[in-house]
Amino acid sequence: MSTFDALREQLLDAAEAFSGGRDALPGILSGMVDDVDRVLREELEIFPVCHHSPASALAMTRRLRDKRPKVVYLELCEDLRPLLDELRNCRLPVALQAFATDLDGFPPGSGPLSVVAPVTEASAEYQAIAYALETPGVELVLVDRSVDHVFQWLPREPDGPAGPEPAAPEDDTAGHGEEAALHGDAVGVEIGDLRPRFAELEAHLLHHGKVRHWSEWWDQYVEQPLTGADYGTYRQAMALVGSLFRRLRPSGDDRLARDEERERYMWTRIREHLATSGADPADCLYVCGAFHAVSRVAEFGLASEAPPYTVTPRTATRWLYGLIPSSHSAIEAQFGLAQGSVSIAAATWAKAATRGGVTPYRLQGQKGGRTRSRAAKSAPPAPPVPREPAADRLSGFLATPPALDGLDEDELRGWCVDIVRLARRNGYLASTADAIAVFETSILLAGLRGRARPTPYDFQDAAVTCIEKDVVPGRRDVRRLCEILLGGDRIGTVGYDALPPLAQDVYDRLAPLGLDLSRRTQQRVLLDLVANPELVPCSDLLWTLRYLLPDDAVRPIMGARRLGERPIQESWDLAIGRHQRSIIELGYEGVTIEQVLEQRLRRKVWDPRATAGVALAAVEDAILYLGGRRFTDELGNRAVELLAAERTVDDAPEVLRRIRRLLAHYRATEPDLPAWCEAFVTAGYAHYCTLLPTAFADDDTGVRQVGAMLGFLFTLESLALSLGCDRAQLELAVRQSHPEAPAKVALLWAAKTQLGLLPRDELRARCDELLANPLVVPAFPLYLSGFVQALEPVPALAPFVVEVLSKAFARLPDPVLLPWLPTLITTLRRHAVELVPVLVREAGRTFPGTLAELDAWTPPWERPAAPARAARSVPAQSGPVAGLLVRHPQACDAVAALLGCAAEWPADGGPQAGDPEVRGLLARHPETAGAVAALLGG
Repeated sequence: MSTFDALREQLLDAAEAFSGGRDALPGILSGMVDDVDRVLREELEIFPVCHHSPASALAMTRRLRDKRPKVVYLELCEDLRPLLDELRNCRLPVALQAFATDLDGFPPGSGPLSVVAPVTEASAEYQAIAYALETPGVELVLVDRSVDHVFQWLPREPDGPAGPEPAAPEDDTAGHGEEAALHGDAVGVEIGDLRPRFAELEAHLLHHGKVRHWSEWWDQYVEQPLTGADYGTYRQAMALVGSLFRRLRPSGDDRLARDEERERYMWTRIREHLATSGADPADCLYVCGAFHAVSRVAEFGLASEAPPYTVTPRTATRWLYGLIPSSHSAIEAQFGLAQGSVSIAAATWAKAATRGGVTPYRLQGQKGGRTRSRAAKSAPPAPPVPREPAADRLSGFLATPPALDGLDEDELRGWCVDIVRLARRNGYLASTADAIAVFETSILLAGLRGRARPTPYDFQDAAVTCIEKDVVPGRRDVRRLCEILLGGDRIGTVGYDALPPLAQDVYDRLAPLGLDLSRRTQQRVLLDLVANPELVPCSDLLWTLRYLLPDDAVRPIMGARRLGERPIQESWDLAIGRHQRSIIELGYEGVTIEQVLEQRLRRKVWDPRATAGVALAAVEDAILYLGGRRFTDELGNRAVELLAAERTVDDAPEVLRRIRRLLAHYRATEPDLPAWCEAFVTAGYAHYCTLLPTAFADDDTGVRQVGAMLGFLFTLESLALSLGCDRAQLELAVRQSHPEAPAKVALLWAAKTQLGLLPRDELRARCDELLANPLVVPAFPLYLSGFVQALEPVPALAPFVVEVLSKAFARLPDPVLLPWLPTLITTLRRHAVELVPVLVREAGRTFPGTLAELDAWTPPWERPAAPARAARSVPAQSGPVAGLLVRHPQACDAVAALLGCAAEWPADGGPQAGDPEVRGLLARHPETAGAVAALLGG
């Protein structure tokens, strides 16, 4: 006779009555009973749990005190075992994390990979961990697959990386704050995920249970009945629920196949440990999810006769392990739970532990709670309770209605008063009448849902109904206030001793600031770098963290870090405690912040998609945050290689802007330019000269890119020529350029003007001819755009550009001018730093400064040309100086030609060197004659 024969007959009779035996219901119900019977007959005691379940945590605590197992097998990734010892240095909740960036064996582009396993105090696995670590002689063995296998077994897209199944939130209106992002995009590892995997069953349960989401249904129909149940009843009921959800899952589900692989893996590891350690199965406890406790794989049980399961090898990926902060919101967001459900579970756990007189296990010295007393720790252990034959406790449990707690008016009244007080603090116009309404509505809702005692969910709905208005006056709505009242979103922290070396180094180097970096609030700090020069290293570190961390982790209020600038005072808003996870993950990349930054910059410039502009940006960052010449020279040489290998000029504006800034920095701070800068200028000069004709003719190359190329060639021409470049190469490139686009034609004209190949008068004549041609007038704004872009390579053309713009606005018809104005405005706005100041300065010199002068003002290009000056003869006898000028007329002729004058020189040479006036002049000023004699070696 089986233990559950009577229960099986009752269920089969019920199935016959409801379905007539024509469907799968009898097989499902009978199979559920068989699964429970199989779990109880197993030689190794299996403890089924549900993650973050107060009932599981209470049953685990009681069972550990009664059984006193010597070996605890826990369903958790086996390579996370070293992290468990560091939990005593943390404040729960925290998450165990495995992180990998350098992948070997996974598809390219699938990294970085991250796995987290959150741990809360109100969980059965934490109670097992605390018991095993604090009890001498107890061994804790993790038996689940490694984190490497987690990603090996995930389904992959045909051309993409592996990815987890997205967990759908239970309440679409529930919003999680920034704490929900504490786990990032990591894959979650959860023990005992007991939730139906298809919407029909879940909707059916929610509808008939009169609840809004799955978490409330589980709390009402599983947690509350099992909280006060004995261990035997809890174990059988939890196994029954796990069997129900397992048998209702479709057989072809990929998730079911992965779960079965996990179960084979775990049972293989258990048998291996028992064989090597020689432990007695009677002294062992296997803690796993209720879904896995009723596994039907052939490897199930110690007496399995299935062939040995072969564990696939891990990849060569190097995994890094650590602890990161977690929160109730992060757990809810990652595993698709209702908002506030984990906080309510924590409050239920604390209340049930106090009511049941259960002393939870805690790690010695752990933050955030009271530790066990020395007397309790040193007390002799109670003798283990012998294992009794399993008895049918399900029949009585399922047939007996749950004992409903009566209404605790004091507790409910306290909730109502506190929620009104909290609502008033957050801007709601709540009063005592609202507290009474919430009280009565909570009782009413509980009665409508068949509950004698209002649950936190009933109270939350009543508070929203009675207090919530159309507009939320503050940052928090009433639902969020109820979560704060019932326990709040507890956020964990990782202690200093459990941090990686990089995070500890950051905390130590920022210690002179005198701040508590573990606080999650934002803190303001003012650095006077002149009065307190010892804070300069702190400033350097803060700027580096600003570069590596999210924007709101380290935010400068006053001060900047740019080439050639060094602030004397700085002000910062620091929220390092809120972004502890980001700092911890930096520790996976290196030992110090500087090493991480160097590695990231090196990866950036050696990326296959890197360009010369990216490499120059990395050089600038290395100068600002790292200093030193070795690494910047390495990055600079890489920039030269990238520039020489480029076949397009899309990056030319970025290259021009950054190389100008770097050259100005080195000229101001170094005696000589670095070798890579000289190589970059010479390589860029030759490179852009070679590509210039193609860029002018290519329609895909923009005007901005061609203008940047010309800017590089013209502004750095003197340096390039001094380094050995040939100007003839540039002239040939310009002569070989034959653009067709009007804007590029204007750029070519500007380049020829700069090279002296096109006189300014001829350029003006060409523009006037374009304005006079009716066929070209519609395209004239395009020529204007080219001239505006030419201001960067040829800034001396600014007066002409102002002249052309003025003529365009004066002569172009409105149908042509008005559609072009948005293009002109956007062009000037996009390049406001380079182009607008030049135009504004030139316009200020050209146009009148006051309105009164405007009426009588005539543009310079419309004023009549000044008449040629009449030639004046130089008197034959005008003194010794005139005589000297007459004998050496070259200098005067050059000045006269520059001024547009012509001079006539007399035939008589004037006074001779022997004249007394000349000798007197030389005698009074002998310095010039002495300098000339010394120059000539006389």
